[in-house]
Amino acid sequence: MAALRVLADVQKLVLTWQQSTIRSRWCCLSFVQYSTAHDPNEKTFDKILIANRGEIACRVIKTCRKMGIKTVAVHSDVDSASVHVKMADEAVCVGPAPTSKSYLNMDAIMDAIKHTGAQAVHPGYGFLSENKEFARRLAAESVTFIGPDTHAIQAMGDKIESKLLAKNAKVNTIPGFDGVVKDADEAVRIAREIGYPVMIKASAGGGGKGMRIAWDDEETREGFRFSAQEAASSFGDDRLLIEKFIDNPRHIEIQVLADKHGNALWLNERECSIQRRNQKVVEEAPSTFLDPETRRAMGEQAVALAKAVKYSSAGTVEFLVDSKKNFFFLEMNTRLQVEHPITECITGLDLVQEMIRVAKGYSLKHKQADISINGWAIECRVYAEDPYKSFGLPSIGRLSQYQEPHLLPGVRVDSGIQEGSDISIFYDPMISKLVTHGRDRTEALKRMEDALDNYVIRGVTHNIPLLHEIITHPLFVKGDITTKFLPEVYPDGFKGHTLSQEEQNELIGTAASIYVALQRRSHRFLSNTRVPIAKNDVNSWDLSVQLDGKSYSVQVSRINDTFSVEIDGTTLNVSSEWNLSSSLLSVSFGDAQKTIQCLSRDAAGNLSIQFMGTVYKLQVLTSHAAELSKYMPEKVEEDTSSILRSPMPGTVVTVSVKPGDMVSEGQEICVIEAMKMQNSMTAAKTAKVKSLHVKPGETVGEGDLLVQLE
Repeated sequence: MAALRVLADVQKLVLTWQQSTIRSRWCCLSFVQYSTAHDPNEKTFDKILIANRGEIACRVIKTCRKMGIKTVAVHSDVDSASVHVKMADEAVCVGPAPTSKSYLNMDAIMDAIKHTGAQAVHPGYGFLSENKEFARRLAAESVTFIGPDTHAIQAMGDKIESKLLAKNAKVNTIPGFDGVVKDADEAVRIAREIGYPVMIKASAGGGGKGMRIAWDDEETREGFRFSAQEAASSFGDDRLLIEKFIDNPRHIEIQVLADKHGNALWLNERECSIQRRNQKVVEEAPSTFLDPETRRAMGEQAVALAKAVKYSSAGTVEFLVDSKKNFFFLEMNTRLQVEHPITECITGLDLVQEMIRVAKGYSLKHKQADISINGWAIECRVYAEDPYKSFGLPSIGRLSQYQEPHLLPGVRVDSGIQEGSDISIFYDPMISKLVTHGRDRTEALKRMEDALDNYVIRGVTHNIPLLHEIITHPLFVKGDITTKFLPEVYPDGFKGHTLSQEEQNELIGTAASIYVALQRRSHRFLSNTRVPIAKNDVNSWDLSVQLDGKSYSVQVSRINDTFSVEIDGTTLNVSSEWNLSSSLLSVSFGDAQKTIQCLSRDAAGNLSIQFMGTVYKLQVLTSHAAELSKYMPEKVEEDTSSILRSPMPGTVVTVSVKPGDMVSEGQEICVIEAMKMQNSMTAAKTAKVKSLHVKPGETVGEGDLLVQLE
């Protein structure tokens, strides 16, 4: 019995440690105190069900825990071991992996509410967060929906109706067609009347899904087809509208907070102009572009719109702002935004706590005069994506190693995954929201750069190289950005960081030093040489380092833990602890210091190093081995002009050709849906279709053969 009691105590200690580890992965900054500290005497709810998954479910659970509220997690069968399930007090499986059968399954979620006795539901964002039918069904069962009422969801969730309401509330709106577009022919007619370019968008949409820019009739027809398909898939509503596309705009949004007693506040703005495929990648608060007068005008219009629809809860009014600071209403999101943490950092408000208080019927504690701007906050969305493919096509896999940089000062990480988690094709590929806060923008940016360098992610391809380049790019640092930032800065696609001569020498010097450190370690065992007759310790090495197809002659000499590296006549001192078992290496180059990651290495001298955010592949050989390598045969590259492979994992939606068909260069072969976005696969040349290797409904992986051409 005593042994059993000891075992039980050990299990409790392990469980406590696991829970504290999960808790520690999200923390507000030490110098930002929430002004909405929870009042334990303020009665709210006993139990809340979170109708979502991943990081946003974890985010809601943390605030509920702070407020003493029990939580219920819902999950699909493939999410049974997810972090949000482990964090919640209770968990209920609501169906298989496809969202339509689990997280969008209202019947299953309503059953979970009844089974657990939850008094309220927080929907997070996405899924059912803006579904008026779900809110109506909750109200019918006397369950509180932590969000606005069905009227506001209906009014603001429909882009057509919301635009008309915005006009009536004297909010600036974009010129366009206010009705529903029936078909592609009508879309072309309307686009011509408005004048190109135009934006085709899902009426019930959000998150960049169901949106296309069209510059001519052909793109309008194609955009109508894809937007309708994406809208039907993501929202169950294929209605579209068309409006004038504002060229070179900024995307700036105003956070609003309103209660059920007619009080409403605007909580300053967020700059969300850095986007790819109409989806935000980097956000910051406040914006470098707005002056106090424009900020106030936008905030007052946002509040006017919220009051016009009797809005209650947290919501976001999005605007497009042109170069002359004219701003136009884009849409209102009647939910918590992905990027809400940066508003929390600069205002000190816990928005989830405010939503819960408002849902319970309490009045806001703050007045508009109480809302200030404390420092600067930046958020990077870390995705499991390949940034070298269209700025980010989804990647799937298991996180074999995962280490968040939350111990750095001024860093917050909102995530819903852990080491060993799977990133699947079924859900959004977001890994986390990485947030930094500083006294000013310069400090926030420097902290973000350090955080990205110290973020360890193994097992999936991720977009940290792109994020690192964005936040260090001179135009971004100056605040000179628009929604076209990525295609304008990288017109030929993202290629990674371009090394300066000094950075190239640092990278080569690091690779050579790692190679030497490995050689020295392999010769020693428990502080003794492995072989008694081994040569005396070597202190200099003649090496050849290959980078981007070029070879560099390198001489390395050692003084303690510092290596003097001579690269084609240039000398560099490289020092580190050279703990090669660590995921991170802090390397000094004289007075400069950089954090690098050695992702892989092998006996052939091949090294993969993450440096300045980008992963570089190098090969380090002795000078003699480099001479002999010239005689090694090279692998012949595959001719890709006659085949079409899938650039990402996904599901085949349609196949437009059959064997024997003639296709022209650029003609659509098939459509693949990945992470709720539809992508058209086209022929690389004019040729005859030799064979098809997929059919609609099939799942494909990255690199899978789709079509062969003759």
